[in-house]
Amino acid sequence: MASSPRPAATAAAHRRGLIQRPPSAQAYLSAAAALLVLAAVAFSRAGHRFPHPPATRRCRPDAEGSWSAGVFLGDSPFSLEPIEHWGISKADGAAWPVANPVVTCAEVEDAGFPSSFVAKPFLFLQGDAIYMFFETKNPITSQGDIAAAVSEDAGVTWQQLGVVLDEEWHLSYPYVFTYKNKVYMMPESSKNGDIRLYRALDFPLKWELEKVLLEKPLVDSVIINFQGSYWLLGTDLSSYGAKRNREISIWYNNSPLSPWIPHKQNLIHNTGKMLSTRNGGRPFIYNGNLYRVGKGQGGGSGHGIQVFKVEILKSNEYKEVEVPFVINKQLKGRNAWNGARSHHLDVQQLPSGKLWIGVMDGDRVPSGDSVHRLTIGYMIYGVVLILVLVTGGLIGTINCSLPLRWSLPHTEKRSGLFNVEQRFFLYHKLSSLISNLNKLGSLICGRINYRTCKGRVYVVVVMLILVVLTCVGTHYIYGGNGAEEPYPIKGKHSQFTLLTMTYDARLWNLKMFVEHYSNCASVRDIVVVWNKGQPPAQGELKSVVPVRIRVEDRNSLNNRFNIDSEIKTKAVMELDDDIMMTCDDLERGFKVWREHPDRIIGYYPRLSEGSPLEYRNERYARQQGGYNMVLTGAAFMDHGLAFKKYWSKEAEVGRQIVDSFFNCEDILLNFLFANASLTSTVEYVKPAWAIDMSKFSGVAISRNTQAHYHVRSKCLAKFSEIYGNLTAKRFFNSRGDGWDV
Repeated sequence: MASSPRPAATAAAHRRGLIQRPPSAQAYLSAAAALLVLAAVAFSRAGHRFPHPPATRRCRPDAEGSWSAGVFLGDSPFSLEPIEHWGISKADGAAWPVANPVVTCAEVEDAGFPSSFVAKPFLFLQGDAIYMFFETKNPITSQGDIAAAVSEDAGVTWQQLGVVLDEEWHLSYPYVFTYKNKVYMMPESSKNGDIRLYRALDFPLKWELEKVLLEKPLVDSVIINFQGSYWLLGTDLSSYGAKRNREISIWYNNSPLSPWIPHKQNLIHNTGKMLSTRNGGRPFIYNGNLYRVGKGQGGGSGHGIQVFKVEILKSNEYKEVEVPFVINKQLKGRNAWNGARSHHLDVQQLPSGKLWIGVMDGDRVPSGDSVHRLTIGYMIYGVVLILVLVTGGLIGTINCSLPLRWSLPHTEKRSGLFNVEQRFFLYHKLSSLISNLNKLGSLICGRINYRTCKGRVYVVVVMLILVVLTCVGTHYIYGGNGAEEPYPIKGKHSQFTLLTMTYDARLWNLKMFVEHYSNCASVRDIVVVWNKGQPPAQGELKSVVPVRIRVEDRNSLNNRFNIDSEIKTKAVMELDDDIMMTCDDLERGFKVWREHPDRIIGYYPRLSEGSPLEYRNERYARQQGGYNMVLTGAAFMDHGLAFKKYWSKEAEVGRQIVDSFFNCEDILLNFLFANASLTSTVEYVKPAWAIDMSKFSGVAISRNTQAHYHVRSKCLAKFSEIYGNLTAKRFFNSRGDGWDV
């Protein structure tokens, strides 16, 4: 039998590479850690590819959510509609129309007061001014303060006044009312163990303590003057057996400043499983009846609003019944500002007597969402760590045996917690456990030879799994709440109409298109221009916003820009039905259009240059450093301005050319805009990603790219003869927002 190599020979063989040592545990763990860190960093950067300009800074929500406030108007408290449905526009802020939310924590921060959310708003009407008082949470102190805003235009726009009441304890639920021509505020101060009444010294900015009403930690309390008496309703969390949402207590007297007398039936509670008794806003009187607003089911944060008609309110008896109450709410999930929950409503009649105004809070994420995401993310990181250790053991780089000395008894003096027999019993159990673990380790340790082809494939597959898991965990921890939020301008939100042109052979594309884009936050309606064939039934298209199918008489590309008086927004996003991109891409383009409403804002830049003019693609435009056209198959525009230009008398010859080539309608619109301006008429926004779905359906209009470009070059030559040249080249990365790189 051959003898084993001598140590010197073995060392020499190692140096020549004839014998390979497995990598050390330190080297393996270092390489794995470096790979996973690179994956996490790359993924987190990909998720924040485009910066947020300072003007669109968003405050960071905390563990309690990302609450904000919206305004609703209606002919009655039971017919309220979001403000955007009333078509109210404000040029200051480029909002055509103004849309909810109207007050967010970002506006409070811009006023110089740190804020992580805005919730539980109350209105106070004084002449033509409407004041809103609300809870704002300071992320530095983790304490709720009372802030205020004022509107001089019936709730359309709001000026932030900042924090008006700040105590050493948490404040919330700022219920404001008048008594004998004086203004009072009764905020929740349950953390201080009482309920306090403040009087305005310099309304609305300065308040002083008037008196402590009750030495009880009441939450969500209101005072109402009804049938000659004042009634105080609140939830007393100190009462024996009190539940967080299901009971209220009532006190009464002939003045809100007098000592309060408890109701004979305290505690008053609902027995229905779906009902809630805790107040969710100001009670209101309508048609002589008193209605109380309550929080919906879902713990302290609530999930909705319920309204109860108070049938009996006496010193010894109370009875209420729930009445139907529905508010038109967007069904866009996290992309809607109130998509997950609302738990507060204040509704009052405007001084004109014609309309009612309501203010409601809302959150786009459910309660505990941030904690839930962190928990899942760190659990996935834990799985990654376990897989790294197990894989290291399988390929033999990590020792799978635990030292037996860990289970040996120590002879030094111990405390008297255990006697000698108990200590040796525990050492025996620990020794048995280590032995069993070592047996298990011996079964897996070194089972995979990483030098073989099969072993290397296994290691590569495991590493890919680790990278994927790391990216998923990073997304849960650093990827935000998953919402694709709109970008406000001067604190104002708005909406646009999505318009697409299609025909029967592309119905598959259209269904995906409508379902995806209807969930984008700022999309109000979708208009489908149906050019040819049998249009789909309304129920075939799955959408959370209204969809209108406009059937055209003839198949023409000019139909894309037909004047349409039924479009309710100023902005129209013209988007081919085979282009799929993220909602965030649409929101960024919409923001740029609101900043430049007289221009065409597109996602596909093109360059026209040379003599004669030639149509060039994006790659060529980037090589030349700029562009002078954007494709209107994915572009924002003012439909009133653009469609009027397109159907003007001067564009008649151009429209005939479009029909003759069945092409170039977007080039014509670019020429018409350039013909009316001496400055740039186009802006480019780079999408994070975009997929051309026609490649999968096989119904692309321009399958032959070379022939398609040749036709478009012909269009350029004809249009330049009629309308002159396009504007000067617009350079990439010249706008300053980082979105046109």
